[in-house]
Amino acid sequence: MSKTPSQHVPPSFHKALLAGLAGGLVGSATKTLAEKLVPPRTQGQEPPPKLVVERAASAADVPLEGTAKKVATESLHWGFGTLTGGLYGLAAEYQPRTTAWRGAAFGLAVNRMMHEGLLPRTGLVEPVAEQPAQERVSEWFTHLVYGVSVELVRRAVRKRL
Repeated sequence: MSKTPSQHVPPSFHKALLAGLAGGLVGSATKTLAEKLVPPRTQGQEPPPKLVVERAASAADVPLEGTAKKVATESLHWGFGTLTGGLYGLAAEYQPRTTAWRGAAFGLAVNRMMHEGLLPRTGLVEPVAEQPAQERVSEWFTHLVYGVSVELVRRAVRKRL
């Protein structure tokens, strides 16, 4: 049975989470592709997921090299993007205004929290004022792409569930 716009669809935690996870996965892919167009690190900087993996491995006294480090780094990147999309899906389900600007506000908020907040505060990246302009522009642009992609997929999947 298809849903019409006039039908009220009761909130569903599981459906919202699933739709958000799907959106987060696709959003992570689109962010990765957008970084090919507007690369964030052009001066030899390491990507933040790699820095997090290296710090965690060092803290746990676990040697991590080569393929294992690459797999851990990619897993962190994709896992974070997917799980963040899942949380967004839940927020959108219960607070529809979360979807402001078709997800763009969400993407920009993720950038602000991570690249202008948590990552500089933990010393993983330079303070915002010291980051190269190219990196800042890229992170804003690619997170905007991420947020819009998450919302487009979340909305499409949620309508079909």
